[in-house]
Amino acid sequence: MNIIIKHIELIKQIDQSVRLQTTGSPEGFACQLGISKAKLYRVIEMMKTLDAPIEYDPTIESFIYAKTVAFIFGFYKEN
Repeated sequence: MNIIIKHIELIKQIDQSVRLQTTGSPEGFACQLGISKAKLYRVIEMMKTLDAPIEYDPTIESFIYAKTVAFIFGFYKEN
């Protein structure tokens, strides 16, 4: 079960950096996250299967969202 939580936390970290457009290069971003570049791309591909419109913009050297999206995971009280 811990592995699922670790993946969700990693996705949350990636999402935050992508949203702020502060990821830097893929190599640097992977290093910042403490994972390999290959794992970074595997997680990004997984996020894309969940409809995350992630792209890399070489002009600003950051991953970006091509359109506005939100990542929400957890339980919330219904009103």
